[in-house]
Amino acid sequence: MRHESPSPSPRISFVVPVYGVERFLGECLESLLAHPGDDIEVVAVNDASPDGSGAIMDAFAARDARVRPVHLTANVGLGGARNAGLAQARGDYVWYIDSDDWVPDGAVQAVLDRLALHHPDVLIVDHAEVFGDGTVVPRVSAGLLGDAPTPLHLSRRPELLRLAQSACTKIVRRAFLEENGLRFHPGWYEDAAYSHPLLMAAGTIDVLDVVCYQYRQQTPGAITASVSDRHFEVFEQYERVFAAVDEAGGRFEQFRPELFRLMINHYLVIIGHERRLGQRSRKAFFRRIVADYRRRLPDGGYLPPGGVGGLKHRLVRNDAYGAYTLLRLAHRLTSQRLAAVRDSRRPAPALRLPVPTTGVATVPRQRAEVDAAVLDATH
Repeated sequence: MRHESPSPSPRISFVVPVYGVERFLGECLESLLAHPGDDIEVVAVNDASPDGSGAIMDAFAARDARVRPVHLTANVGLGGARNAGLAQARGDYVWYIDSDDWVPDGAVQAVLDRLALHHPDVLIVDHAEVFGDGTVVPRVSAGLLGDAPTPLHLSRRPELLRLAQSACTKIVRRAFLEENGLRFHPGWYEDAAYSHPLLMAAGTIDVLDVVCYQYRQQTPGAITASVSDRHFEVFEQYERVFAAVDEAGGRFEQFRPELFRLMINHYLVIIGHERRLGQRSRKAFFRRIVADYRRRLPDGGYLPPGGVGGLKHRLVRNDAYGAYTLLRLAHRLTSQRLAAVRDSRRPAPALRLPVPTTGVATVPRQRAEVDAAVLDATH
């Protein structure tokens, strides 16, 4: 179906920030425009991309009126580009899409049907991580809600904060965003200071237990695999999260222990990653974790994770960087030995699915991840 004119009032506005992704942009836009209806629009924001991404956007707009290109004259970063796209959006709901990712066949219609059923402030959808070799790792919410009916308020299931922070797994009522002034802040890990206040402020949250978003992993320039002191910017993002709690007049106070636990988990994911912090920066990063632990520890305490994760929390509490480095070294050596054993036994091939997948219901499911690693889906 050829779309000659845009809908004056689309149901969903896809906001797609674009920078340096000419290899992947076509696949991303095609996956959105595969939905045949006029109840969507695609606001593609060229964040002063140095490659041919802007021309690709314009070519799509020339053939499909549902695409509205926005060209920025200066680079403002992912958060700023999302804000610029939101300012141009006309849909009832906003769905942020990263331009190196895509949605599987049928996902848009599944989301539209769910929105029509409950009209929530926020709809959370499941996602899958897709690697270059075709390996697919689903990250789903099954089991996290128990038997709680949805839509619900976050106070009934604070565990929802443990799902991926990513803005891309949350479809949000545009009027709700405007009413609460929810925007992205500059810096890396910008989703932390967006997603948590979003869920805390929402009157109704619905969950669609269907994989509706595909994260492309290990793309060039991904911050999750970049050695840089910019990873220290995560501390500023959590400063904003807790400022939102402090300024809410007690409305968000019940979430403070869960947010504290997630904050420490997130910090530990970053410092534990081999390709984020240089060796000279690692100790300084640990000291910042300790400072935030002591400054932000809730008066009534919190529930730390079990196992090795809980041990790491105790090491932070005691400012035991030396013990932490020994634990990290032991874990790395153990992992290497286990990998060697697995290789010697020639395990069965990893799960592989076509890229992209063929539909929203075709990705095998597993129980929801509630560990810190899921928080770190930002890329």
